[in-house]
Amino acid sequence: MEDKKQAMLVGLCGRSGAGKGYVAKLFAAEGIPSIDTDMVYRSLTSACADGEITECMEELIRYFGDSIKNTDNSLNRAVLRTLVFGEDKKDNLQRLNEITHRHILKKTMEIADDLYHAGYSIILIDAPVLFESGFDKFCTSVVCVTAPEELLVQRIMERDSLDKESAELRLKSQIPREELEAKAQYVIENNVDKPELIRRIKSVAESLEELRRNNKNEF
Repeated sequence: MEDKKQAMLVGLCGRSGAGKGYVAKLFAAEGIPSIDTDMVYRSLTSACADGEITECMEELIRYFGDSIKNTDNSLNRAVLRTLVFGEDKKDNLQRLNEITHRHILKKTMEIADDLYHAGYSIILIDAPVLFESGFDKFCTSVVCVTAPEELLVQRIMERDSLDKESAELRLKSQIPREELEAKAQYVIENNVDKPELIRRIKSVAESLEELRRNNKNEF
C-alpha cells in the first residue's frame, strides 16, 4: 500500500531584518529542517544543465514574452521587474504571482516529501510572503520571527548597505508586525544573545514536536 503519510509543515515568517534565515539554521540544529521558497524560486528560473528550460520559465515566457529570457534560458530579473512593477502593471504582477506561486508550491511539496522519507517529521516552510502566497493554508501552524522596528531598520541598513529611509520604506511595504504576530501560533523575539535565542527556539521546537505527537494520525 502506498504510504500517504507526510511531515508536519510549519510556516516560518518574519519581516525583513528579523533574522528568519538565521533562526531557520538554529531550528535545523534541533532536527527541524527548512525549505527556503526563495531558493526554490531561483532554481525554477535558473538555467538547466542540459540547456533545456524549466516548466516555470516556459509558462512565464508564454505570458511575458521572450524578453524575460537570458540566452541560457534563465530569468532576466531586470527585464521582468520593468514589466510587473508600477501602478499600471498590477495585472502583470498578479499573473506573475499566480504562475510562480503554483510552481514554487509544487516543488516545495516535492522537497518536503523527500525530507519526510529521509526521516524528518517536522519541516519549516520559509516563505517571505507566506500569507500573501497562500502557503500558510498548507501549514499546521506558523512561527513568526520578530524584533523591534529600530533593530530591523539597523539590520537592513547593515546587511543591504541601504540608508535609513530606504530601509524604513522596505518595512512599510510589508505586513505590519502586529498583524504578522497575530496570524502566528508561535512568536520568537530575535533581540537577544545566541544562547537565549537557542533556548527560545528549543522551547518552540518541543511544542511543535508535542503538537505532531498529539496529531500523529493526521501525518
